[in-house]
Amino acid sequence: MRFTFSHSHGFRGGRIVVDDEGTEGTECLVEFGDGVTVIGEWRSEGDAIRLSVPTYRTAKGTRVAARTWRLTRSEDGLWRSDRVS
Repeated sequence: MRFTFSHSHGFRGGRIVVDDEGTEGTECLVEFGDGVTVIGEWRSEGDAIRLSVPTYRTAKGTRVAARTWRLTRSEDGLWRSDRVS
């Protein structure tokens, strides 16, 4: 699985591209709009996805604390994020 945030960090209501590459397991790639990529973990929660992103630094060097996101499809069919922790 691959998850792509359109910005250098996640935020509530932000759009995320979810690419199911047919891979098994819980590890995934998490890419950000500034080019940074980290290895995260995901799991299915019914129609939603729980995505855990470790602490990382943006391309400009800003530290972003580890977060867990709940991803759901919005009415427009796009995946959106909601922070869990």
